[in-house]
Amino acid sequence: MQAPPMTEKPDTTTEQTPFTLDGREVLALPGETIWQAAARLGTVLPHLCYAPEPSYRADGNCRACMVEIEGERALAPSCLRYPEAGMIVNSAGDRPERARRMVLELLLADQPAEAHDPASRFGHWIADAGLEAGRLPVREAPLEDASHPAMAVNLDACIHCNLCVRACREVQVNDVIGMAGRGAETRIVFDFDDPMGGSTCVACGECVQACPTGALMPKTALGAPPPDRRVDSVCPYCGVGCQITYSISGDRLVSVEGRDGPANEQRLCVKGRFGFDYISHPERLTRPLIRRDGAAKGMNVDPGRPLTHFREASWEEALGRAAAGLAAAKEAHGRRALAGFGSAKGSNEEAYLFQKLVRTGFGSNNVDHCTRLCHASSVAALLEGIGSGAVTATFNEARNADALIVIGANPTENHPVAATYFKQAAKRGAALIVMDPRGQALKRHATHMLQFRPGRDVAMLNAIMHTIVAEELYDRQYVAAHTADFEALKDHLAAFPPERMAPLCGIDAEMLKEVARVYARAGRAMIFWGMGISQHVHGTDNARCLIALALMCGHVGRPGTGLHPLRGQNNVQGASDAGLIPMMYPDYRRVAEPDAQARFEAAWGTELDPEPGLTVVEIVDAIHKGDVRAMYIMGENPAMSDPDATHAREALAKLDHLVVQDLFLTETAMFADVVLPASAWPEKDGTVTNTNRQVQRGRKAFEPPGEAREDWRIIQDIARRMGLDWNYAHPRDVYAEMAGLMPSLDHIGWERLEAESAVTYPSDGPDHPGHPVVFADRFPTGDGRARFVPADILPPAEEPDAEFPMVLTTGRQLEHWHTGAMTRRASMLDAIEPEATASLAPADLRALGLAPGDRVRVETRRGAIELTARMDGAVPAGLVFAPFAYVEAAANELTNPQLDPWGKIPEFKFCAARIVPAGEGTAAERP
Repeated sequence: MQAPPMTEKPDTTTEQTPFTLDGREVLALPGETIWQAAARLGTVLPHLCYAPEPSYRADGNCRACMVEIEGERALAPSCLRYPEAGMIVNSAGDRPERARRMVLELLLADQPAEAHDPASRFGHWIADAGLEAGRLPVREAPLEDASHPAMAVNLDACIHCNLCVRACREVQVNDVIGMAGRGAETRIVFDFDDPMGGSTCVACGECVQACPTGALMPKTALGAPPPDRRVDSVCPYCGVGCQITYSISGDRLVSVEGRDGPANEQRLCVKGRFGFDYISHPERLTRPLIRRDGAAKGMNVDPGRPLTHFREASWEEALGRAAAGLAAAKEAHGRRALAGFGSAKGSNEEAYLFQKLVRTGFGSNNVDHCTRLCHASSVAALLEGIGSGAVTATFNEARNADALIVIGANPTENHPVAATYFKQAAKRGAALIVMDPRGQALKRHATHMLQFRPGRDVAMLNAIMHTIVAEELYDRQYVAAHTADFEALKDHLAAFPPERMAPLCGIDAEMLKEVARVYARAGRAMIFWGMGISQHVHGTDNARCLIALALMCGHVGRPGTGLHPLRGQNNVQGASDAGLIPMMYPDYRRVAEPDAQARFEAAWGTELDPEPGLTVVEIVDAIHKGDVRAMYIMGENPAMSDPDATHAREALAKLDHLVVQDLFLTETAMFADVVLPASAWPEKDGTVTNTNRQVQRGRKAFEPPGEAREDWRIIQDIARRMGLDWNYAHPRDVYAEMAGLMPSLDHIGWERLEAESAVTYPSDGPDHPGHPVVFADRFPTGDGRARFVPADILPPAEEPDAEFPMVLTTGRQLEHWHTGAMTRRASMLDAIEPEATASLAPADLRALGLAPGDRVRVETRRGAIELTARMDGAVPAGLVFAPFAYVEAAANELTNPQLDPWGKIPEFKFCAARIVPAGEGTAAERP
């Protein structure tokens, strides 16, 4: 049968198209297909190969949505045809209905006798047509593929709709799933017809969500009872802030799906889809614990058997003990002898209450959280240069960019959903410039890959800017209208020609010039960076260079332009906004500013300390000096996350009193005097703010287990026992107080978030969606101008030498997150990546006489750990990469605690190391 003519998608226009649908005169919206117009008007035609979801194009291969168009001999797939003026379309009637029914019956003949997914979309349309199997011959069923830990592959239910192929290739841009064979032998394959578990699949699960038949399913949903309720919320992992829906049967989480949120448009990664069973792990804390008398402090407790060192207590006793110990330290040693670490894993409301407790109850500004360990230097440079620490544009704006720079970040592993937008941009022709000492999966999509020498970011970036100035590629008009101090920067850059910087940074001078031209000449360009930029003693200088690069080219304030440090944890942005940092009140009002102090003293009804507090690493050092004597730690794990972790653990053991509030007996909780069982993200209500400045509503899906309580209640209970008159009844009450003190939340009320789930700040009114791009006209500085700040080359604090000839860098993996407290207790994630590895260049492995899978010992001046060697061609010779989520091989026992002087962030990304086969090393002596 000859295929009907396909009308090309009309040009974008504001005109509507009049046509007739089932006897009704209707108007199609611009760019709308017949199927979409019909659905909008209440006629939803069967569809299997078409998914009316973001980023999915119609394919028209299943023919389940056929309609009749008067004057045409053949039926037309409504998902592909666009209405034309005067067109008469019939979706009802004998001919189209009989054709659609026949298509469904043919497909049904090849389905298994018992559906893998009784609630599938295919099952819905079969039931709607009243069809039963049995009239047509049955094909030989393909074998089940159970090789993947998280996903079941049952291709006996596959109808070759190609949705999984488009999901993998076009939406997530992972290129794992394809079609092989011809005719009746056509089949879905993974890579080169590998088992799914042995393929390069990254387990994003997009194919599972797209599949209409149950041929691809989460293993947790196989045989599970149908969900009886669904709860919309936000993913609790990275800073992307994907919106999700929990599907729940009774009290069991059956599966997680992506929602059409502003950051993810339904997409998820492996953590967001399969990383939630940690909430029911047998090691969850369910009752308060108090340390037994005489029980030694240290990492000497089995998290599954805490009663060897702790005893269970009532909430009344535990809270009383927690507050009394804090009050006693304050009474004996003064208010600055107390400190608190809050959490970027919790809600905005919890972060706000925690910093308020430290400032009003403890009496000092000694409060910090993990932003000090990830993007503090980025924020310092942004506040200095443009007057705001938030991103100037959402990462979704990559779809409007002509060029993208991704530097010091590995988004395919650390921000996988954001990475899909970068990959899609590259597919449509945007220049993608990746800069990183390590190779990475994004390299495959890059137009330029600059694998520069570790720690030489400033040399490379100054050389790029030198070229832009020397070749007069900068935007004179923008620089004159919106910036200050450009002439000083020009003079400074004269000393950094590419020819001189090439030997330092390891990138050819001509490549540096070419990248400079591509970025400067682009109509719209964005810069994204991660902790590879920030976690250095020169991290602030790195960020200063990126800010200057964007400003000189005028790539700020327009769609498709901007500066975007990709936030690491789910609520780093929100926790920082809420004031969980030692030198800032909420909304980045400096504690040393008299006006800011007066405002918050009036709001909170107490005098406040005008002196900035200590940062994370400074607090640890102050414990060793005896200046900090007691701490309250909520949802943070410094025993694993701090640099030179042995030093941090020694500090925790030295405290007079330590209160830890968490889900599990973490490595930090092992040092506690009182442990308070907290609530996981799916067990609480609240808001979070993602890397895009999108304030989003998280909703409670489960009750905390046993006697565990919601975190905001625990903070309030301690505050009351320390003499504060707090009477919040719900997180909405906390949010209302926050919103009254934070202009960034203007027009973003709790009720609005209840209705819309997400709003981008700043928002100009109760109905305004917020600004994805900011600073089009002026910057939030005194004179409205951004400032150029020159950066000199500052070497890493510790260079390789004859004794330690290699460079160690640390980071996260796709499957594991932060210190592993959650992901290593998520069964699917730990099954995929179960052990700590040291990634080494093939040449280095050969030089050591090692093979992949052998055990190696990584040593620095601070300690040594043993890991499994992994050959990684993306790692340059002389570099070793180790993840920091594994307590059995804690990479932060090795890292350097030296601080960036402005951001006060440690140098996690660079320290001198040596590698030897396991069993041959000697413990490195601590200086």
